[in-house]
Amino acid sequence: MAKGPVKLDDVAREAGVSKTTVSRVLNQRGYLSAATIAKVHRAMEKLNYRPNVIARQLYKQETKLVGLIFPTIDDPFFGQLEAALENELYHHGYKVLMGNSQNDPDKERSFLRQLLNRQVDGLIVGAHNEAIAEYQRTNLPIVSVEQIVSKNVPVVSSDNYNGGLLATQRLLDDGCQHIIHTNYPENIPTPNHERRLAYEELLRAHGRTPITYHISFDDPVAKKCQVIRQIFEEHPEVDGIFADNDTNAGLIMNIAREYQRLIPENLRVVGYDGANATRILLPQLTTIQQPINQMAKMAVKLLRARLAGKRVGSVMLPVKLIDGGTA
Repeated sequence: MAKGPVKLDDVAREAGVSKTTVSRVLNQRGYLSAATIAKVHRAMEKLNYRPNVIARQLYKQETKLVGLIFPTIDDPFFGQLEAALENELYHHGYKVLMGNSQNDPDKERSFLRQLLNRQVDGLIVGAHNEAIAEYQRTNLPIVSVEQIVSKNVPVVSSDNYNGGLLATQRLLDDGCQHIIHTNYPENIPTPNHERRLAYEELLRAHGRTPITYHISFDDPVAKKCQVIRQIFEEHPEVDGIFADNDTNAGLIMNIAREYQRLIPENLRVVGYDGANATRILLPQLTTIQQPINQMAKMAVKLLRARLAGKRVGSVMLPVKLIDGGTA
């Protein structure tokens, strides 16, 4: 057993290989046989060798940290997405620095400064602050999920337009005559508006007048409920509602009881997201399910490509309708 701190030379001597070979095993560079790799790892284990991770990271100019900036984990969609991203990044050797911005631009700027100062290797973002100047830089390793932050940042999204068609068509097929939609305010650039466009175009194609009520994701629950009550009070004829997310759909279903509306007898509701937690808590809700875990895998794939200096474009993934049976 070597005395004092175990060095690379000690590992090389124990494994019967060169110091360069040990370095290549540690840094996963070049071709090495499985037998050689195993021999080096056995030597490291025997000598209780611990690589100087900090020195290696400085040499490579990387931290193996990725920042995640999303509005909140207090939401089934974002909670599952962040968990899936953390898991996927872990399997590629990264740890995460998680920031729930509540769409606060100052928090986002703080994370961006960390990236610019090389405290994190890259960012995966899903907040709404597209006006932040740092996002306009063309070469930063940033990927966005379901939000548009800059023309320079690739977006991983679900097929929002087709999701809007599926949701609206389901309500039409169920015989709904007066269908209302909820969505983000129009001044917020987000792929969610594709859901609204699909709803509007399909309703017009059926000779109906589309009506959209705007609910900001960042609004407090009380304000969201106020808008939903406004729907029932201003349109007592409503018999179908396409909610732009499952959280709003749940609020709609709860408030409907205040107006003696029975689901599905005289009101149909279709949501959007289909996160695992929602499917457990609201199994009766028919919803458009986004492929959340696949979106996380794709976001990490694009980020790793950007970290390697490659040019990548935005990616759209398919959605599907999940039949809740009664909603």
